[in-house]
Amino acid sequence: MPPAQIDWSAQRVIVTGGSGFLGRHVLDGLRERGVADHNVFVPRSKDYDLTDPDACKRVYADAFGARNTTMVIHLAAEVGGIGANRENPGRYFFANMAMALHLIEEARRDGFADRDATFVQTGTICAYPNLTPVPFSEDNLWNGYPEVTNAPYGVAKKAAWQMLDAYQLQYGMRGVYVLPVNLYGPHDNFNLHSSHVIPALIRKCIEAQERGDDHIEVWGTGSASREFLYVEDCAEGILTAAEKMDSPDPINLGTNMEITIRDLVHLIARLTGFAEESTIEQKVRWDPTKPDGQPRRCLDVSRAKERIGWEARVGFEEGLKRTIEWFRAHRNDADARM
Repeated sequence: MPPAQIDWSAQRVIVTGGSGFLGRHVLDGLRERGVADHNVFVPRSKDYDLTDPDACKRVYADAFGARNTTMVIHLAAEVGGIGANRENPGRYFFANMAMALHLIEEARRDGFADRDATFVQTGTICAYPNLTPVPFSEDNLWNGYPEVTNAPYGVAKKAAWQMLDAYQLQYGMRGVYVLPVNLYGPHDNFNLHSSHVIPALIRKCIEAQERGDDHIEVWGTGSASREFLYVEDCAEGILTAAEKMDSPDPINLGTNMEITIRDLVHLIARLTGFAEESTIEQKVRWDPTKPDGQPRRCLDVSRAKERIGWEARVGFEEGLKRTIEWFRAHRNDADARM
């Protein structure tokens, strides 16, 4: 049976990663739904190492007291772009697996099943097999091994889904599992070493323009394609799934629109003012010795529409313009995160 309509004003919610990129927008969404600030607990990494089981136990005790939490939205992750994934495969597997493992187990011990509380786990499309038929359907998650450059991260996130599924089967604990596609938007990570492709390109183009550089360098060949979701749309999708899902059946959150990295670079170069369309080919130098990553990523989002009534709203070019404007206006904030 589907869950009863949630009374958000009565929810007591733990949001891991609540001070991060996606977390800020999820907190805004909770406020808009009537959740009071004192009923939201955001464990900070300086106070709680979520890879430590004792720290996870303290999160539940410190948030609202034992057996009082009604929802956990687990957003916290250790992740980065292709370079960061290649340098930290062991850490990314351990950290993401350990956080989910301990938080889900402590939810069980805290009595989530007894009071119909909900654990919401964010997954990753890095969990999909490298050669998944496009668009990616949730039914194909087990049909192969993930793309090698980020497989440890993807496998850890997929294991968390299986843990939620097993805990519902054995203990009756409600879980929700969402798979957001690549995110972008205000408050993103603009660190060139660890950021994803859109914030990295925005920063490269703006700083190259400011310095008067005649070109930028970009990894790969530009032939790979990706799909991107504006972060506010993702936050809305997560909260809608929390409202309407009664099982951890995976739900893709995306736009079903893919763009090649080459076309993405051209678009960002034009929107930032770094290059005119006619000069872009001369102002972008590709490094084919660097990996492209998974050849294509584009999601089948029909399940999200059919089962929770969710669709992305912000168009891609509009979302890029908002992100570029935010970075220009908040450069100091972005640098502080670095």
